[in-house]
This record gives sequence, C-alpha cells and structure tokens, in this order.
Amino acid sequence: MRELAETARQWAAEGRVAFLARPVTEQGFGPRDPAGAVLVDPRGECVGALYRGVFDAELVAEAGALGAGRTARVCEVSVGAGEATEAKLTCGGQAEVLLQPLSAIPAEWWELLGTGAGVALVTRLSEGADEAVSEVVRAGDAPADDAGRRAGELLGTRRPGRDALYGGSGLVLVEAYPSAPYVVIGGTGELADVIGAQAGLLGWDAVTVENAAEAEKVLAAHRDAACLVMLSHEPEFDVPTLGNALALEIPYIGALGSRRTTARRQDGLVAAGVGASDLARVHGPIGLDLGAKTPAETALAICAEILGVLGGRDARGLRDSDGPLR
Repeated sequence: MRELAETARQWAAEGRVAFLARPVTEQGFGPRDPAGAVLVDPRGECVGALYRGVFDAELVAEAGALGAGRTARVCEVSVGAGEATEAKLTCGGQAEVLLQPLSAIPAEWWELLGTGAGVALVTRLSEGADEAVSEVVRAGDAPADDAGRRAGELLGTRRPGRDALYGGSGLVLVEAYPSAPYVVIGGTGELADVIGAQAGLLGWDAVTVENAAEAEKVLAAHRDAACLVMLSHEPEFDVPTLGNALALEIPYIGALGSRRTTARRQDGLVAAGVGASDLARVHGPIGLDLGAKTPAETALAICAEILGVLGGRDARGLRDSDGPLR
C-alpha cells in the first residue's frame, strides 16, 4: 500500500477517476503480502500488486461498472489450481475485494503513508456494501470504538495487517500499516552486515552504531519502531545502551553473547538500578533456538525472534533454553 501513495496523490491531483482495490476476506492463496493493494483506472491501468495481477482485468471491469455516486463495490473473485500455477501463486483461493473511488479515500491517508508514519484506515461499509466511509487512525490515537482498538492492536505488531469486523452496524475493514521496524545494531563486523541485509529482505530499516552516545541518539529518534540488537561486548557500550533502551521502552531489545556475557550485562544493569521485570525484557542470549552456526543463520535467528516478539508470538528463544550455545 505504501508504494501507491505517490501515484494516488498524482492521480488525485489530475482529477483522474480511479479506484483502490484491496481484499476484505480471503481463503486460500497461500503466503501473500498482507499489504497487497492495487490502484485501478477503468481505462485499464493498474498500479500495485494484488494476487500477482491475476484479477487485474476483472477489477478494471468492476471499476467501470461502479455506478455514479456509489462509494464502494465488493466483488467476489476466485482462481482455480490451474490458473494459480500459471500466475505463480502458491495455490488457488477466493476473496472479496473492496473497490473504493480514490476520491473517497482521505488525502491524509496517502500523505501519512508517504512519510512512513504508522497509520491505519478504518472503512465502514453499508449493509449493501455500496457505500463506504473511511477515516484515518494514527499510531497512538485513543481508540473511540472497537475498530479503533483493533487498529491500535494491529499497529502495535509492527507488521501490516487487515481485519474485518462484523457488528450490528455492518462490516468494518481495518487496515494497518505500522512504521517499519528500525533495527539498531550495536557494533560492526560481518554479523552486523548480514543482519542489516536480512532486515532489508523483510522491508525493515537498519543502522549500525558504534558507541553508547550514538546509540542513545538513534534510539531516541526512532523510539516507537526501534529494535536493538547489541553485538558489542564492551561494558562501556553494551550496558548503558541496554539500560537506555529499557528506559525508552522500545519494542525489542536483544543482546548477543555467551551466558557468561549475558550474566555480566545483567549484573551491570542491576547495579544501574534496573529491576527484574525490565531485565526480563532483554532477549539474551539473542535469537530463536534454530541451531544457528554461520553469520547468515544467526542473522536469520535474530530477525525471526524480532518478528515473533513484535507479532506477539511465543516462539522459543535461546534465552529460554538451557543447553550450550552452538
């Protein structure tokens, strides 16, 4: 969705008649982009990615059939096994896709998406699904209702997501696009480089810092999205930075090292006044227990743990195992 912001603003400035299409409900298809969406011009132009374009022509036709004055159209689409193979989808599936005129989407939505801000769009559909009203919810906004609460929950996972809520007032589509995780890597070297590369594959931002002062500045600037990966074993760097990250309550804090190094860091944090509940927020030793040995495998284990923690998943980490680190 974020990649559509510039095109959406350009088309809106031109006064072009266009539509935003994205799924409301889905079954099948296998792994897919939770942020998938496409801008549709009834003349045939499509910008974006939704099910690898297999439904683009159908969505163009549906957009052209949307009556004047209507602000929504929900169309059912499906693809069989053979079509899925041809389109290089993992498997077939069915979906209900919401088409909404670009003019009915708040301009603020595209502006905030374009800046990388954490933001959600709450769209309320009429009973007949032919009218829709959308409103923007920013990260940190106080929820006004169940839809606002769900938007806040989805934004808190740091992963794009959609949810359809059903109630007495009809269907409400909640679409959340958190700011991307900002991985702050404490220390340099091969592993730092590979972690940065792995973060990039996930669409995350990453930066390397080399001392406590630099880390403090970066963590404060990216407080809501920062994920600290401490690689350095220097006491004047690792302990102050871990303590600062705890004080800032950043979403993920992890530290690489042996159990002896982990104990030394904990002792240093306790001496600095850190309590037991905050100590438990530090993932050290860092990473999921995947049996990682190489830098690439270790980077994968670390990023997988970050993904699990941000998503509220109870994946088993090395911190929770008793065996030797191999």
